[in-house]
Amino acid sequence: MILAASCTQKKPEPKTLILYYSQTGNTKVVAEEFQARLNTEIEAIEAVVPYDGDFQATIERSGKEREEGILPEIKPITHNIAEYDVIFLGFPVWFGTYAPPVATFLNQADLSGKKVVPFCTFGSGGLDSSVKDLKAKQPNADIQPGYGVRAARLNRIKDEIDRFLKENGFIEGEVAKLEDFPEQHPATEEEAAIFDAAVNGYPMLNAKAESVAKRSIPGGTEYLFTAVPLPREDASAPKDNARPPMPMNPIKVYVTVFDGQQPEFTQVVR
Repeated sequence: MILAASCTQKKPEPKTLILYYSQTGNTKVVAEEFQARLNTEIEAIEAVVPYDGDFQATIERSGKEREEGILPEIKPITHNIAEYDVIFLGFPVWFGTYAPPVATFLNQADLSGKKVVPFCTFGSGGLDSSVKDLKAKQPNADIQPGYGVRAARLNRIKDEIDRFLKENGFIEGEVAKLEDFPEQHPATEEEAAIFDAAVNGYPMLNAKAESVAKRSIPGGTEYLFTAVPLPREDASAPKDNARPPMPMNPIKVYVTVFDGQQPEFTQVVR
């Protein structure tokens, strides 16, 4: 009798590339932390004419490009995107979405069938809106949950990226599952003070906490506030030429308080 020997072949590991655009270096820091944890290839997206001015100059240039429908030219990507199964795509958030050089890349590339893992840096938020735009631009790509971090919180990325990669199965390891937020309740005076302390000093976030839910996280507490933006008045403009009031739509603001530390907001969802 001839016995048929059977063997199982191990499924090859997916080939991964970290691709990112960074103007100030913040997104580069995050990209390099992902690269260090995944031990994979990495490349920067570079604009032919860099956005190398100060904040105001960058806002003015990118705003003008948006108004005129201009996509900045980028240098050729040296890696062959077709060879990769997973693309970690990093960017700063400008005007609520990925920066223009990434828009150029997405306009040129076909990511159909690939897992795309967005990650971003921002002043207050923009991960959700960026992912929405990414899905619309690359509808045939498998857009995965993304990671976002405020530029003011880069000191937190090691622990957060470790958790993100383990939660989503990119590296081995277990993390404690976070409980869901319960239903929100009207913010108490003490909870409102936590919100105010978290957003104090950030000029683009002038709001009042209305309701909140909270949950335990490793080393502290996370709050999810619903807040209403407060009207602003441009003191430099004549009273009869004041800007119209800002929209009063409620916003979601995530705040963490680690044991023994000051409250800090992690992101805003508008």
